[in-house]
Amino acid sequence: MTEAELERRFASLAGADATVSGERTGVQNLVVTADEAGMRVDRFLEARYPGLSFSHIQRVVRKGELRVDGRRVETRDRLRGGQKVRVPPLSLAPPRQTGQASEAARTRAFLKGIILYEDDDVLVLDKPYGLAVQGGSGTVRHVDGMLEALAGDGQRARLVHRLDKDTSGCLLVAKSRFAAAELAKTFRSRSARKIYWAIVAGVPRVGQGKVSSFLSKEEMSQGDSRMRIARHGDEGAMHAVTYYAVVETAARKLAWLSMKPVTGRTHQLRAHAAHMGHPIIGDPKYFDIENWELPGGLDNKLHLLARRIVVPHPRGKGVIDVSAPLPPHMARGFDLLGFDAGRYDPIVEAPET
Repeated sequence: MTEAELERRFASLAGADATVSGERTGVQNLVVTADEAGMRVDRFLEARYPGLSFSHIQRVVRKGELRVDGRRVETRDRLRGGQKVRVPPLSLAPPRQTGQASEAARTRAFLKGIILYEDDDVLVLDKPYGLAVQGGSGTVRHVDGMLEALAGDGQRARLVHRLDKDTSGCLLVAKSRFAAAELAKTFRSRSARKIYWAIVAGVPRVGQGKVSSFLSKEEMSQGDSRMRIARHGDEGAMHAVTYYAVVETAARKLAWLSMKPVTGRTHQLRAHAAHMGHPIIGDPKYFDIENWELPGGLDNKLHLLARRIVVPHPRGKGVIDVSAPLPPHMARGFDLLGFDAGRYDPIVEAPET
């Protein structure tokens, strides 16, 4: 999905009724939740009362009108789970512009439309092609910024991992600080299982195998960078391991690969596919086969999908197992090449480590 297509998709969403008029609250007694433990007093108030001005927060705290367990506090003091916060009457301001409220409503509608899975702790989004996950130079719209629109009950949804801008599919999001911390542990311990699908140039000689290498960042022109194959001991070199399996082939010119990364390095699958001599089609950074022509009918877009993610639930409620559908350009490619998305995926037999 291009920037223009994203804009059109947002513009097509009707603005929900998100306008909130100014109001004044009464005295409230709040309890700091486990997810809010460690938050500064001012951040706690900002999260609980989005319409509260910074100056108002400073004033009620400075005057001692806000009490924590009956005592005065400073705005920079941090809260503990279970503490009782007495909040004096507050003046909550309405949004400065109704347009801001409409934009937030459109963002919520957009995100709701791409949810693959949701419970009280976790979201799995079907991230579209062309939508950045985080901001950067010249990037105005990105998932991380959009998550602000889903804030509720003092909690802000947080990214758990990343996908490249042009990679589609499963993106895991934590809906609370607790879930974010637990899922981060899952990823550090490599307990999360991720499966990617790709269409690559040529067909690997070995139908199922493992790529193990070191990767390091290489600076390119105009401030861009890419990952290169490195040697152990090179500056910035990190070990990267990927299992792959050939699922189907098309006239020995193209192959559908299923890939399971054990590590989570930047551009790992794209760099490893190129290192095998079978770069992912539509990859502007790593496709390096000279005089190779894109078969007619295929889109010149990155054909890489975060197909499936499997993680233990952060609260021990079993396992979250979610799969994403093919994005439109890959669905067209599968149809053109005669690939069956329902075919058995042999990558499930690959080791987990």
